[in-house]
Amino acid sequence: MYDTGFFQYGVVCNMATVTGESWDLASEYPAADCPEIDSDLAQVDALLNDIERCNEALAPWLDGDAVSRLTAAEATDAVAEAHTIFRLAEQAKRLVYDVHSYAECRLSVDSQHADAQRLQGRLQAVWKRLANVQEPLLQFLARVPDDVVEAYLAAPDVEPSRFSVRHLRQRRDALLPLAHEKLVNNLSQDGIHAWGRLYDQLAGTLTCAVSTDDGKQTMGLAQASGMLLDADEQLRKSAWQGIGTAWDAHAESCAAAINAIAGWRLEMCRQRAKPNRPVHFLDEPLHQNRITKATLETVLQVAREGMPLAQRAARLQAKAYGKSLYAPWDQRAPAPAAAGGTDEPLPYAEAVELVADSYGSVHPSMGEFVRMMADKHWIEGTVAPHKRPGAYCTGFLKSRTPRVFMTYMGGSNDVIVLAHELGHAFHSWVMRDLPLSQHSYGMSLAETASTFGESVVRDALVERAETPAARLKIVWEEAAALVGFILNIPTRFEFERNFYEARAERPLQTAELKEMMNAAWQHWYGDCLAEPDPLFWASKLHYYISGQSFYNFPYLFGYLFSLGIYARRKTFGAEFFDRYQALLLDTGRMTAEELAAKHLDVDLTQPEFWRDTLAMLETRIDVFERLVEA
Repeated sequence: MYDTGFFQYGVVCNMATVTGESWDLASEYPAADCPEIDSDLAQVDALLNDIERCNEALAPWLDGDAVSRLTAAEATDAVAEAHTIFRLAEQAKRLVYDVHSYAECRLSVDSQHADAQRLQGRLQAVWKRLANVQEPLLQFLARVPDDVVEAYLAAPDVEPSRFSVRHLRQRRDALLPLAHEKLVNNLSQDGIHAWGRLYDQLAGTLTCAVSTDDGKQTMGLAQASGMLLDADEQLRKSAWQGIGTAWDAHAESCAAAINAIAGWRLEMCRQRAKPNRPVHFLDEPLHQNRITKATLETVLQVAREGMPLAQRAARLQAKAYGKSLYAPWDQRAPAPAAAGGTDEPLPYAEAVELVADSYGSVHPSMGEFVRMMADKHWIEGTVAPHKRPGAYCTGFLKSRTPRVFMTYMGGSNDVIVLAHELGHAFHSWVMRDLPLSQHSYGMSLAETASTFGESVVRDALVERAETPAARLKIVWEEAAALVGFILNIPTRFEFERNFYEARAERPLQTAELKEMMNAAWQHWYGDCLAEPDPLFWASKLHYYISGQSFYNFPYLFGYLFSLGIYARRKTFGAEFFDRYQALLLDTGRMTAEELAAKHLDVDLTQPEFWRDTLAMLETRIDVFERLVEA
């Protein structure tokens, strides 16, 4: 599971004693050009050859409407071949996903790693072929009658894929004919995905100039992003301006990329539509996130209701810095108590122990997991010139082990980011023994364990705080999260939705994108905002993820959903951890609505659950206001 991270990280500090450690990838592969990778990719090639031979048995049933009239009695041979294809594909996916994860891990730390770049290039053809050879099975499972699907799912090793098959069938009307789907797969690698890779490469190589106490310095985007968490407002502003200037120099390239990515998706909507059934650009992200349109609309409605509370929190943050208005460079600002020079960065080892102790307060096994991640060097936290900005959790299927990527520079927000990403890692760890077909879950549910982890660490920090200044430092992070999730995430969503609506008519120019971005900022932040961020559409990686559109509302959903779960810790008492683990285990085999109904007894399409969670936050902002006033 890939998470690009909500936060940007770090403070200026003594790098030698504070920053995180390098992760261990050698336990998976020794190098990007090693024989082990060649061997795994050769196995993938052989498996795909076998699948192609099996596909020949399915081909007669995929011609025209024959598949929709197939009976279970007639389908015996076809179902047997489908079983074989499923098993072969599971083996192939484990191998190719591991090689892909390794290449991405290497390039995240060093975007100019030549061997990893070449490996990523090799994988383009493998991904294309894997998608093509799987397409006949997907078409078969989507289009056959229900009794044939039940015959297919009767095999014990295939039955665990029941949810994914049923979920696939929900969008079967949007499927193109087999030959057309293969054409889309073939074109996408050098089409939509090429634009996404271009953006990733650009983000990893851009440098910007930032004015510091030592004069103007040139640095990578990840290091400059870390300075957005410094207590010195002038440094934060200079870093924000430097990042903006760097992206503005490439704004035309970003505009070309974002227009091409959106244009591709909109054209696919048109191709998949039927005369009596249009396909909307939100249909696919909702399906991928396994939530309904009604749930999304309810969450956004409650976010709009929460705007005054979040704007109040933003004004209080500005007031704490002696300002009347909240600025874009204040989004990651620490509590102003740090400005007095007594707030030292937290060394990485201490941060790991802090997160481990906090996780352990939920259940000892969670604390043990955090220490294991650190001991085995499965966390990347170094500072490097060509390192990509952001944070994510990924993993390796063969070893069933997770990895966490971030840039740790000692700031209090870095601790929260560490807790966030380790939440993702714990989620995958809990699911490690499930069948591969149950490993995939929607991005909305992906943010459950991560945001839960943040809440655990914040509460633990508040309990440990011995002075009002120390409490302010932690409650400050809660206020920043409220502003981020209730104002910033909907800002991203509104821009993307408005952009797609406009892009349906024509590509947008750079000036128009800036204007649209400004309007979204001003709508959600209102009169508490000093100025908008006109280049946020260029600097935010989420808009350029070619495999996932609208990677914004999952954060809002996950934030409120996980807080709703966290609020039930006391209610469930000693049985909470077992319930929590059971919920995480079900994320790969249920929709969000089904999960909430089973484990929380709530209806996500109704506003009550979401409003209760938001109401809980109001008391925390009251505490924040008292601390700011003090």
